[in-house]
Amino acid sequence: MPMLPSRTKYRKVHKGRVRGNAKGGDYLAFGDYGIQCLERGRMTARQIEAARIAVNRHLKRKGKVWIRVFPQKPVTKKPAETRMGKGKGNVEYWAAVVKPGTILFEVSGCSLSAAREAFRKADGKIPFRCRFVAREEML
Repeated sequence: MPMLPSRTKYRKVHKGRVRGNAKGGDYLAFGDYGIQCLERGRMTARQIEAARIAVNRHLKRKGKVWIRVFPQKPVTKKPAETRMGKGKGNVEYWAAVVKPGTILFEVSGCSLSAAREAFRKADGKIPFRCRFVAREEML
C-alpha cells in the first residue's frame, strides 16, 4: 500500500512549478546521517517506499530510519489514446515536491559505513542526484 494522505481538501490540484531551494527540512533534525537531494523534481510514493525498503534491508533493523518527505500532491493522467477535452484525468499517483537541499531520509543508531552504504542503495531508487550528509558536517 503506497503512502498517501488520509484525506485532502481537494481531489485534484494544479501542476504548479518547483522553484527555489528548500525553505525548511534542509538540515538533520532527528538522525546522525541523512541523504540530501541536490536537484528539484517530484518523488512518487513508490519511489519513497522503494528507497525506504532499500535502507531497511541494508540496516537489518539496526538503527532508526526517518522519512522526511511525504507524497501529498495528487498527479493526474488521462488515459492513452483519449481525445482532447472532457476535463482533467483521474489521479494516477501521489508525489512529494522536492527542492534542492531537502533531507529525504535520516538514520541513527548505526555506523557511518553502514549508513553510507544504505543510502547508496537508496540513491539508486531516487530520481535525482543526492548526497550523503553527517551531523558533523552540518554544524
